[in-house]
Amino acid sequence: MTWRATTIIGIVRAGRAAMAADGQVSFNDTIIKSTARKIRRLAEGTVLAGLSGNGADAFALLEKLEEHLEASRGSLMRAAVELAREWRQDKSMRELNAIIAAVDRERSLLITGGGEILEPSDGIVAAGSGHAYALAAARALSAHTRMTPASIARESIAIASEICIYTGGSIQLEEL
Repeated sequence: MTWRATTIIGIVRAGRAAMAADGQVSFNDTIIKSTARKIRRLAEGTVLAGLSGNGADAFALLEKLEEHLEASRGSLMRAAVELAREWRQDKSMRELNAIIAAVDRERSLLITGGGEILEPSDGIVAAGSGHAYALAAARALSAHTRMTPASIARESIAIASEICIYTGGSIQLEEL
């Protein structure tokens, strides 16, 4: 039995940031929910974080990221580095199966289950079952249009939902 639950896209462009996620949670070939909320505002609303992977694991990591953001006065990179360090050193955390996509107005990061921090040069991060489709759409829209990050994020999730059977439902969109 396999849970498939997420497609998230985060975009940072010209001092603006947006993140979108689908609302569908699927169990094997059945849609369980179409209105799941997968994006959280952190650091007094200055950071957006999207969760992918095992739900309980993702929420545990999100809490840790929030603690590190608080300790680093909202510095996303510093908080991500501390989270990755803790993730690698803590044996119980190494067993967590989740990925966090995070954006602020300056950068986009993907924090992976191995404790890696990836910062793409184009400011676009994607995670989840439909991530490749959403990422391709976002890169094309970013390169060939003047759409805002929010518009690109929303349209990328919509495009992914037309291709990936595990992406669908309502679209959650948050902007900075």
